[in-house]
Amino acid sequence: MLAEVAEKYYAQGYNCAESIIRAGNEVYDLHLHDKDMVMTAAFGGGFHIGDVCGALSGAACVVSARYIEHKAHDQMDVIRPLTQKLVIAFQKRMGSRLCAQIKPVFHKPELKCHDTVVTAAQVLEEVLQSWDAEHPGTALAQ
Repeated sequence: MLAEVAEKYYAQGYNCAESIIRAGNEVYDLHLHDKDMVMTAAFGGGFHIGDVCGALSGAACVVSARYIEHKAHDQMDVIRPLTQKLVIAFQKRMGSRLCAQIKPVFHKPELKCHDTVVTAAQVLEEVLQSWDAEHPGTALAQ
């Protein structure tokens, strides 16, 4: 489900990070406003230099918005292992965390980063479902 919603936003012209955060906001009812989600614009294209994939950065934002109430240091028992689980699962599926390494494999001129966005959304959803099953009640938004 998350992948279909992320795909919808990507088709509307949002970048990979924006598509993931907007999909997460819609699916998980995160109560983020448009201005909140604009902050992910700079994450696209691996911070526009091929660094950490924007879809992964957007996914990490969904994790933060869904599980952290005030600040990370108050909930390190959640944010650290959950973020690690997300990054490891993403890297395993994509072969890297770096846009510059992912793009040659997943980017297609006619679709751009569509496949990366869909795959990142699938990974995020799988990780969150697994986490919620193992740690019920840790999510702020359901």
